[in-house]
Amino acid sequence: MLIAPDIEMRRATVDDAQALAEAQVRNKEHLRSTEPHREAEFYTAEGQVERITGAGSDTWLLVDRAADGIVVGRLMLNGIVMGPLCGASLGYWVDGGYAGRGLTTAAVEEIIRICRDEIGLHRIEAGTLTDNFASQRVLTKCGFERYGLSAKYLHINGAWRDHIRFERLLHDDPPPHVPK
Repeated sequence: MLIAPDIEMRRATVDDAQALAEAQVRNKEHLRSTEPHREAEFYTAEGQVERITGAGSDTWLLVDRAADGIVVGRLMLNGIVMGPLCGASLGYWVDGGYAGRGLTTAAVEEIIRICRDEIGLHRIEAGTLTDNFASQRVLTKCGFERYGLSAKYLHINGAWRDHIRFERLLHDDPPPHVPK
């Protein structure tokens, strides 16, 4: 699906492992302050295949240039749970060379639509480092509301870091298979 004239978002497959590894290498410094420590294997095609195939209930979507398939971002829906929760946690990043162009906002808006209309989720949660103002702006623009702070939530860039927690309620319909 196109999210900008020359940018598409699509589900990741093992065929994307090399392009994703190249994007991770290209953005290593750009993402250092917001990502956990990564072993050298992470930056290889094999390491990316492991992540894509080991995702379990997670869904990976790639943002890439439609013309040549160069990966310029990734979104992850983690811990998708149906039943009475019907929720998931959202993570994302965009290539440093594409930051500030509205791509992240467009991609998050599209993932909201997918979660609501195709998967049937009731809620999406996301967290940002307390000083990641760009990501907080994206979430706010996309209708997420701040609901709390998780102390020392993730080990990022060498330290346990606090995260501001956001949520977006997508609808008030009952879960699938529950009478209305």
